[in-house]
Amino acid sequence: MKKAFYLRLAWDGIKKNKKLYLPYILTCVGMIAMFYIVAFLSKDESMLEVKGGEQIQGILVFGTYVLGIFSLLILFYTNSFLIRRRKKEFGLYNILGMDKINLSRVLFWENAVIFCISMAAGLACGLLFSKFAQLLMVNILTAGADFSLSVSPDSIGTTFLWFAVIFILILLSALRQIHMTNPVDLLKSESTGEKPPKANWVIAVLGALILAGAYVIAVTITNPMAAILMYFVAVIMVIVATYMLFISGSVALCKALQKNKHYYYKTNHFISVSTMAYRMKRNGAGLASICILSTMVLVMISCTVCLYTGMDDSLRARYPRDLVIDITAAQDGSIDDSIINGTNDIFERTAKESGVTPLNKISYRLSDFSANVSGNDFQIVTNGFYNSSAYNVLIVPLEDYNRLMGKNETLGENEAIAYTTKLSDYDESTININGTGELKIKKYVDDYIGYGIDTSSVNDSIYLFVPNYDEYIARFADITEPNGSKVMSSHYIISSDFDCETEKLYDLTDAFDKNIHANTTLTAASCGFSIESIAGSLDMFMGLYGGLFFLGILLGIVFVFAAVLIMYYKQISEGYEDRSRFDIMKKVGMTEKEIKKSINSQVLTVFFAPLIMAGIHLAFNFPLINRTITLLGFTNPALLIGTTVACFLVFAVLYVIVYRITSRSYYTIVTGGRE
Repeated sequence: MKKAFYLRLAWDGIKKNKKLYLPYILTCVGMIAMFYIVAFLSKDESMLEVKGGEQIQGILVFGTYVLGIFSLLILFYTNSFLIRRRKKEFGLYNILGMDKINLSRVLFWENAVIFCISMAAGLACGLLFSKFAQLLMVNILTAGADFSLSVSPDSIGTTFLWFAVIFILILLSALRQIHMTNPVDLLKSESTGEKPPKANWVIAVLGALILAGAYVIAVTITNPMAAILMYFVAVIMVIVATYMLFISGSVALCKALQKNKHYYYKTNHFISVSTMAYRMKRNGAGLASICILSTMVLVMISCTVCLYTGMDDSLRARYPRDLVIDITAAQDGSIDDSIINGTNDIFERTAKESGVTPLNKISYRLSDFSANVSGNDFQIVTNGFYNSSAYNVLIVPLEDYNRLMGKNETLGENEAIAYTTKLSDYDESTININGTGELKIKKYVDDYIGYGIDTSSVNDSIYLFVPNYDEYIARFADITEPNGSKVMSSHYIISSDFDCETEKLYDLTDAFDKNIHANTTLTAASCGFSIESIAGSLDMFMGLYGGLFFLGILLGIVFVFAAVLIMYYKQISEGYEDRSRFDIMKKVGMTEKEIKKSINSQVLTVFFAPLIMAGIHLAFNFPLINRTITLLGFTNPALLIGTTVACFLVFAVLYVIVYRITSRSYYTIVTGGRE
């Protein structure tokens, strides 16, 4: 046979099955376009000229890997529906004289045609929308951009090679299925049902227990460091449990419904329940995939939207004042008064020279170290090993606390006032650090003007306000790490707001840095000087949160598209399978109205179960999400709640629209309507 014959046969097969192949080709086009766009933006040199561009490109590199892996999974999954539907056709070709080598050639040309169409259209869409995506990202970063269209040959090459590999793997998988199935089985494949999996109740109960365990982890963990360590464990447990419950648990539920005579022996329930139980192994896996994808979309969009919209709050939590000068003590742990006075003089002089007025200026002493905590026992970390209950310990003089907070607290010897950050619920009445004696906590306060830097730490922080500051910190002054450096670091903090715009703060920060390093008295000292401003970190925050928001939008679109595609193919493939069953029921007297009621019962049960389960996953996952994003400086749980609820409602509306469209396709097929 000539090659043109196989090509024509492949093209005819695609055209005759366009209702199956068109969504698949559109998926390939969308995945290729999205992959190119992300790859292009991750390498676009013009993004480096935008403030925050470096951070956002680092995030997009990660997004490229995620999209690449997900493209492989979703295209494999959707292609399995195509192969299942085409097996009967291939079996007929086999019976008519085409051997499996000939069928392999038809499959090769089908994949080649789809690859060429998808790659050409995908890259064209990617090139067309890459500038739109670039402008969107630049707009998120509140920067300007030109409107010239650029092309990245490297990104085109990467996209071409990766999707060529995917299509080759898909072809090999299809060839394996054809070569391992005899012609008779190919002909019967469309009518072959799924046997319900064995030991349904055992697997269902086990799935419920695993899911309950994941929920317990999500609800009970309060330490952000522990939360991020256990988050991936909980995610894996939820995924495994969801598949177990939808595959085996749904079968167990169907069996229970079949035993309920009042429910089962009704026209609209009888067929739907028996049909679902018959093929629930494959059906359950698809429903579980929809549930997991829906949960991923909801979590991703909720978090990224919340982080982006709450960026100003997070930035202010990290920088309580516009500018911070941090004087770090030398290795002997001391900061001379001359250093403090000299820095204050430079602060005042630089502000005056710059024509700005300091507002709300504060200054205070601080010593800090990290400690692993067990009950009231604090063991200072000297070997770099932090457990899940590690705390940053920050010690502040009581007189500085009273001055900053406008209080008049008094403490006795070995007494302290404590303040904890983030979501810490630490409430021990005494603290013993490295066995140096118990420090009685007179009370825990609800607020402190804050250091700011502790919000960016993965660990919780606890402030201890003590009366005899120098005497107390001397207990830890000689503790060293293996390299001989001091574990405890002492600081003098000067911070202030200014009556100027953000752009002016850039110049002001540079002026402070220049004047401090030009002072020979300060540079001769062994102390360290660090100058940070809210303006200087705005780019980093914008790049990080804007990058996550942009990537969340792209991945959210991809995951929603994948969920819609799975829904569509489920309805189409199951519609063809159920058409003969409903034809039989019509012949024995079932009316069109009764058929429609039965279809609605089945579709409602099948497609709203994933949405409900995704909502439950999201609700139990919320505490863990809240604790995890505190590591990024997020401090507004109310905003997260509102964003999460809004995202779920919007997604539910979209879900209902998809349900209406797919259920109509299913009804058209099973009732023998025009396809």
